[in-house]
Amino acid sequence: MKITGIETYRVRIPLKPEYLMITALGRHDVSEYVLVRLQTDQGVEGVGEATVSPSWSGETPIGTVALIKQFLAPAVIGLDPRDAESVSAAMDAVARHNWFAKSAIEMACWDAYGKAEAKPVYELLGGARRDPTIRCRFSLGAYDADRAQSRAAEILAQGFTTLKVKVGGEPETDIARVRAVRKAIGPEPTLVLDANCGWTADTAIDCLHALSDCNIRLMEQPTPDGDYLGMARVRHQVWPEIMADDICFNLHHAETLIRNDCCDVISVYPGKNGGIQKAQRIAEFAGYHGVACTIGSNLEYDIATAAMGHLVIATENIQVEAYPGDMLGPAYHQAGVARNPLKIEGPQVTISDRPGLGVDVDWEQIKKLSVTS
Repeated sequence: MKITGIETYRVRIPLKPEYLMITALGRHDVSEYVLVRLQTDQGVEGVGEATVSPSWSGETPIGTVALIKQFLAPAVIGLDPRDAESVSAAMDAVARHNWFAKSAIEMACWDAYGKAEAKPVYELLGGARRDPTIRCRFSLGAYDADRAQSRAAEILAQGFTTLKVKVGGEPETDIARVRAVRKAIGPEPTLVLDANCGWTADTAIDCLHALSDCNIRLMEQPTPDGDYLGMARVRHQVWPEIMADDICFNLHHAETLIRNDCCDVISVYPGKNGGIQKAQRIAEFAGYHGVACTIGSNLEYDIATAAMGHLVIATENIQVEAYPGDMLGPAYHQAGVARNPLKIEGPQVTISDRPGLGVDVDWEQIKKLSVTS
């Protein structure tokens, strides 16, 4: 089987008002992503999704389309989509980084591979290591304290037992928000914070000491991008466990984190790590060194969320039981891209055992949601 063509679609879907996301990186109220449709000489198609975010990975929708058309697609045409290693190597040879663009093509290859073999992707990745229904945490935006408190109570009523609160801004405001959430949910639910690189090491240490009575379970990305030593210092001066996310895009980053004793947990997911296979290898490497992983998110549509789910099911060290991850992106959006949407009920996401990623894209809907200018 050979890749014969790759089409791209820029798709724009607003978030539901109640799911507006505010982080240290800014406001996210509309998701403009790039979908990939991969064709093969056997008539089998694969689909992929690049959840690009200029303020996070630096990739843009327009740039992603141009990169795929001019560089990535020509590099992989003629290759076998069942050989993810060769596909990734070919893309890496013509462009550095661009994790999400490469991931869209790589996940489309896995989708085509699964359809050709009549197997779900998690079977191709080594088989199921856990149940296909995965329990997630809920990510709460950096709202004012009153809204954060009321929204947290609503989320708790939906059955969530782990809440992640976005911080990374002005310390006093962040502290007030966290206290308001803890007051709303009571002492038992798990509370996680995420600074998205918005704090310095000193600010993170000061804020976590100030919140010592709030029983913070996990602190995600407390330091700026590239500050591995600062993260290690935070880890050794505070009590919550520390998770790396925005600082870990590839295996080299994971090696640096582990070598410098920076974190207890690493957040992985296909888009950020340049593909399903690369994310799995980071998780396996981390597991070998005694560092847990969980699944992160960039508010994906159904395609990339399904890719995340297959990765979780097949990868033992993505320890979502101990560290619930984020896989709720489709529920955040006002419209979907699939004829058979993922089953999302409160904190529970169920991944299909249908061939490939198990997502049938509604191409007529895509035409309505597409951006052409």
